Amino acid sequence: MTDVDTASMTAWIAPRYGGGEVLRTEIVPRPTPGDRDVVVRVRAASLCSGDLHLLTGTPYLLRLGFGLRRPKRRMIGQNSAGEVVAVGASVAEFRVGDQVFGAVPSGGFAQYVCADAGSFAAVPAGLSLEDAAAIPDSGMTALQGLRGIGKVGPGQRVLVNGASGGVGSFAVQIAKVLSAHVTAVCSTRHVDMVRDIGADVVIDYTTDDFTVTDVPYDVIFDLAGNRELREIRRVLTVDGVFISSAAAPGNNWFGPIRWLGQVALTDLFARQTLKALLMRPATADLRYLAELAVSGKLRPVIERRFPLSDTALAMAAFEQGHASGKTVLIA
Repeated sequence: MTDVDTASMTAWIAPRYGGGEVLRTEIVPRPTPGDRDVVVRVRAASLCSGDLHLLTGTPYLLRLGFGLRRPKRRMIGQNSAGEVVAVGASVAEFRVGDQVFGAVPSGGFAQYVCADAGSFAAVPAGLSLEDAAAIPDSGMTALQGLRGIGKVGPGQRVLVNGASGGVGSFAVQIAKVLSAHVTAVCSTRHVDMVRDIGADVVIDYTTDDFTVTDVPYDVIFDLAGNRELREIRRVLTVDGVFISSAAAPGNNWFGPIRWLGQVALTDLFARQTLKALLMRPATADLRYLAELAVSGKLRPVIERRFPLSDTALAMAAFEQGHASGKTVLIA
C-alpha cells in the first residue's frame, strides 16, 4: 500500500455487510485532525471480534446504530499503532513524530487513522509497534474484567474459559500479575501456549469438564459462552464473581442479548456477583498494559501476521475462529 499523494491514502473499505470477501481497498481523502484529534501513520494493526461484528452486521440489532442495509462506517479497524503525523490545536499530550497505540472507533486498517487524542497512549521504549498494536481492545477487556469487576487479588482462584484467544491470553497473564492462581480452559492445540504464558492449571475442554471440581473458583472470566449459567455457578464460591465478555452464543438477530439478560437478572437475586463486561477505552489502562509488556510481565501472543495489503485474507482467516492470541497486520 503506497501513498498516491499527500491529500489521499489507501484504506480498506467494507461497502456492504459480509465476511472478508467483501473487503476492498479504495483511495480516500487523507484525514485532517479536529481540535482534539491526532492523525497517525499506521505501522501495525490487529484484528478483534468487534471488527468482525461490524463487518458482518451481526447480530442484526447492531444495524440499527451502524446502518440497516450497509455499514455507515465503511472504513474498518479498531486497533492501531504508528507515528503521529498531525495534531489538533488543543492536543498537548502528543507531538508529530511520537509513537502511539490505541483503540479507535473505525478506520484503523488504512495508511492513516484519525481519532481523539484520548484514544491513544505513547508507545514506551522497548515495546515494538507490532506488540503495541496487539494490546488495546483485548488487553483492556482482560484488565477491566479481572481488575475492575473481578477485583482479583493475591491467592484467589481464577478460571479463564477461552484462554487461548486474544482476550484470554491477556487474561491469563494479567491474573498472574495480580498474584492469582490461574486455571485456563482451552482446546488441545493451545495447551502448551497457555501453559507457557503462566497458567497454573490447564484444562483441555475436549477431554475434561471444568464445571466438575471439588474446589470452587473465586472468579470465573468467561470468554467462550459455551456453558449454562447454572453449570458455571456451581463451581463458583458462594460470594464469587462471574464475568461474561459477551462471547455467549445467540441467533443472528439478537446475538447474546438473551444470555446477557439472564446474567443481569440472576445477579439481582444471587449472593454471587454476575456481570457482563463492555470494555471502555481508557488511556490509563493502555499505559499500564504497556508498562507490563516492557517489564516482561505481559507478552502479547501473536499467532498470525499479515501485510496490511492482505487484510481481506487476514479477516477471512480470523472468521474461522480458534486462534492462538492475536492476528496482526503490518504496514
